[in-house]
Amino acid sequence: MKEISVEIDQNAPVKEPERQFFFMEKCKEELKKQETELGRKLTANVTTFGCQMNARDSEKIVGILETIGYEMVEEEDADFIIYNTCTVRENANLKVYGRLGQLKKKKQKNPYMRLALCGCMMQEDVVVEKIRKSYRFVDLIFGTHNIYKVAELLYQRMMTDRMVIDIWKDTDKIVEDLPSERKFSFKAGVNVMYGCNNFCTYCIVPYVRGRERSREPKDIIREIEKLVADGVVEIMLLGQNVNSYGKNLEHPVSFAQLLQEIEKIEGLKRIRFMTSHPKDLSDELIEVMKHSKKICKHLHLPVQAGSTRLLKEMNRRYTKEDYLALVDKVKKEIPDISLTTDIMVGFPGETEEDFLETMDVVKKVRYDAAYTFIYSKRTGTPAAVMENQVPEDVVKERFQRLLDEIQKISAELTKEDEGTIQEVLVEDEDSQDTQLITGRLSNNLLVHFKGDKSLIGQLVKVKLVECKGFYYLGELAED
Repeated sequence: MKEISVEIDQNAPVKEPERQFFFMEKCKEELKKQETELGRKLTANVTTFGCQMNARDSEKIVGILETIGYEMVEEEDADFIIYNTCTVRENANLKVYGRLGQLKKKKQKNPYMRLALCGCMMQEDVVVEKIRKSYRFVDLIFGTHNIYKVAELLYQRMMTDRMVIDIWKDTDKIVEDLPSERKFSFKAGVNVMYGCNNFCTYCIVPYVRGRERSREPKDIIREIEKLVADGVVEIMLLGQNVNSYGKNLEHPVSFAQLLQEIEKIEGLKRIRFMTSHPKDLSDELIEVMKHSKKICKHLHLPVQAGSTRLLKEMNRRYTKEDYLALVDKVKKEIPDISLTTDIMVGFPGETEEDFLETMDVVKKVRYDAAYTFIYSKRTGTPAAVMENQVPEDVVKERFQRLLDEIQKISAELTKEDEGTIQEVLVEDEDSQDTQLITGRLSNNLLVHFKGDKSLIGQLVKVKLVECKGFYYLGELAED
């Protein structure tokens, strides 16, 4: 982040990010007044629901709040609580409403308490209207397009007694160089693009995240270089569909070309990315992955369903045969690739024959892991009004069959590497056993092994002693 100085006794700048640094300073002044009255530091908590894009947005929010002067805490018992919401599935919305109900009494007891809602759920008109009417104690509501404005919106709320609502339907704006606070010192997520143009019929993301817009390569490279200088060894490139990166830039750049430039950054050890849409996975990208020394041997390639008829209904724009041919090509060029996927069960109109087509894809591809989920009707999407919604008992029975097959295949594949020595990035202490530490292989699988927590953030060699299905128990390999 570059240093930006602002004069807070002047009018707010129009240009970004100078405007936001101005409001950070204004908020800082007000916060100091409140802390003097209270006789203590004010605290803040950001709770993230949903995907890695949301997690990255939350890191930016935390960076801004820390610049303002808030002391970040893990618990929701804080003076400023922000829920960064997800709306991919209905139960995510219900979870947020439940949390809000619990906070009402806390807010009544603490006159300094502020409560903000942001993220994908806030891009739905019906949600905002419900909060406006039923949860009047909420202070701030903003969406996915103006996360960077949190200081400006907070200052507006500090200056008024009214709820502040700032929702944009879409944007072409990308604001660089704002503060950000990483969760991990050794790995980081980096947005390469925002939004989605695909409009799968079941998915609400294009409506809440807006149209695709790519960051300039120089800004991405500059961010990664600074992260590496600060100790980061692994980066995860983030986008709703990274394979379509660069198409809307003034000087178009392909995702494969971007990866080649990132690979040149000295000190960077590992590169990951997600998510890839099968219809946009190019031969150029496969070739770059094949020859790369830093791109991890892992590709997340969502299939969603195996039935060509259902894929057409989903507007996925590939057939079962297209997908299997692509997988064959990837495996031929990169034999040690680990493939993971997303699979949906219960899309409207799904028949037993359609489901068996999905099972056929699973058996032919043999995924290392799969994120399986039951179709969730999202108001505003074409699929929500489709006829032939599948009965719940049928969906649950199919879902279990799918899960059993995936787990069986995954265990078989994991077993094949048992006894080998692999490079592992140590990520954390084991949550179940403090004598163990946990690391991640290039193929994204986890291994737990005895070691000191001083190894966290380092790449070490580990022998994979025993396969446990989705993960390994291992031991540090001797030099």
